[in-house]
Amino acid sequence: MSAQDVQVDAPEAAAPAALDAAAQLHRVRHSLAHVLAQAVLELRPGSTLGFGPPIDDGFYYDFIIKGDPITDADFPAIEAAMKKFLTKGTLPFEREELAAADALARIAGMNEPYKAEYARELIEKKGLDTLTFYKTGPFLDMCDGPHVESSRELRKAGFKLKSVAGAYWRGNSNNAMMTRLYAWCFASKEELDAHVTAWREAQERDHKKLGKELDIFVIDEDIGKGLPLWLPNGTVLRDELEKLAKELEFKRGYHRVATPHLTKVGLYYQTGHMPYYESHMYPIMELKETVEGPDGKTQQVREAYCLKPMNCPHHHKIFASRKRSYRDLPLRFAEYGQCYRFEDSGALSGLLRVRGMCMNDAHIYCTEDQIHAEFLSVMDLHRDLYDILGLSNYYMRFSTWDPEDPKGAAKYVNDPEAWEKSQHLVRQAMIDSGLPFKEVKGEAAFYGPKIDVQFRTVTGREETASTNQLDFAVPARLGLEYTGADNQGHRPYVIHRAPLGTHERFIAFLIEHYGGAFPTWLAPVQVRLLTVSDRFDEYAHNIVNDLRQRHMIRAEVDLSSDRVQKKIRSAAVEKVPNVLIIGEKEVENGTVTLRRYGVEQQETLSAAAFTDRIVRSVQARSRSLLD
Repeated sequence: MSAQDVQVDAPEAAAPAALDAAAQLHRVRHSLAHVLAQAVLELRPGSTLGFGPPIDDGFYYDFIIKGDPITDADFPAIEAAMKKFLTKGTLPFEREELAAADALARIAGMNEPYKAEYARELIEKKGLDTLTFYKTGPFLDMCDGPHVESSRELRKAGFKLKSVAGAYWRGNSNNAMMTRLYAWCFASKEELDAHVTAWREAQERDHKKLGKELDIFVIDEDIGKGLPLWLPNGTVLRDELEKLAKELEFKRGYHRVATPHLTKVGLYYQTGHMPYYESHMYPIMELKETVEGPDGKTQQVREAYCLKPMNCPHHHKIFASRKRSYRDLPLRFAEYGQCYRFEDSGALSGLLRVRGMCMNDAHIYCTEDQIHAEFLSVMDLHRDLYDILGLSNYYMRFSTWDPEDPKGAAKYVNDPEAWEKSQHLVRQAMIDSGLPFKEVKGEAAFYGPKIDVQFRTVTGREETASTNQLDFAVPARLGLEYTGADNQGHRPYVIHRAPLGTHERFIAFLIEHYGGAFPTWLAPVQVRLLTVSDRFDEYAHNIVNDLRQRHMIRAEVDLSSDRVQKKIRSAAVEKVPNVLIIGEKEVENGTVTLRRYGVEQQETLSAAAFTDRIVRSVQARSRSLLD
């Protein structure tokens, strides 16, 4: 990027005492968005404005640009114009409120068609009687604020243009495509520099970048957006995660099941999912078939099918496939099940948001008395999985229903008593688990409260990695029941849980968490052998065969004609955790020279000793090579 850090060294004005630091930074960012707009209009006369709000790490402004498109090569000139505005004097941000008719008349003279469109909407559809304008020097904008009192309050702030992107006016693809300029902004240059450094490091860890460089996955337009193809290296990651989940679930009494990728549409009407998920489902498939009826005559049968957006209805049908007793409960069905959701194309992002996903799903059918123990067991499973993977920067978000939500029955099952009871049960289990959690109103599933596991990723995002839900509603809709000790039928509760979320999203987290340098047990290639001459290839192959055939270690020999130093560099680029160098001394002594990824010092040890260490490390799923 050609942009330079911008920091204006001028006397610092104290922020208004009534504002806290966050509120003041919000005003600074919003005000600098106006300064950006003023600079662009000065450099590109005839351009028109969209919106320019503050955002989490700065601000942006949308434009229809007159003349050549803006690129990052233009950033220095834009920043210089902004800096000039901030140093040429102290100008107030003057607020003015006009009656609707006067506001429309003013905007008509500003030659700002998009502002005019939005103003008419505010007046006609929102019923506003007045509109607010802010004026700073020659720049005038229709804006509700808030802003700083004057340009003096902007002089300490550190800001930097970040990127240029396209954005549809009002987010609608039927509207004009605008140019969006993003900028970072923080209270000081030091904070800006720290953020930009962290951002650049995050870009190096971005899972889309590393996914391509390390041959983990690819999105192919001929296959479809949001439908990743897992390459051999990525498939290893999937298999290792699935193996880990299966082992821990087996120890906790789960039963493996497998269900088809599609089902009759009617099932989702029975469960109640259809109204909530239909907008994100692939189109329904109506199939026609000619069959012979009982009277010997042929007739045409129509059936509607859909790709499943979730696994739970299928698992419920497995529960219902035979009579169940209270002695069978709790009953735990687990599956890595493939699901499909037609997410908006603008929301798709590498592996984080996809249209085809494989979910670490399970459903626990239990009595009310068993909920507490089962929920605690699920939380312990989360803890065990995250400890093995070295993940610690997370908290639990407890999402409840909101009885005052205006969407009401369109969003939640209408059973206040069941909501209060189930929320109490989950809340108490979370308290007893000892895990940190935050209660959030209005984000529950339609059928019950849920726990979302929120990760703060190394790239600075907060993302939902997995979810657990207590379902009090759907079992009744499908007629699920078990025979109790009283010989009467009873409804089970269902705990939906997915500690590893989906392969897609969780592997995105892990790629970024490890920066692509996976621990040995998880790495696609666990050991690579490099020979200094092809005379030593046989010795290397013997070691590889022993590791692969006897110990199932993913080992390989680099058979390229490159010099050994280039082979070492290639292994480092590919982040292979263990590289063994084989030369004449190693062959004569039955040894290997070990280079660990990220470790400067290399080590010579017997081939047998290395094999013992790596086997134990993989078996323990250690994040280091055991001694």
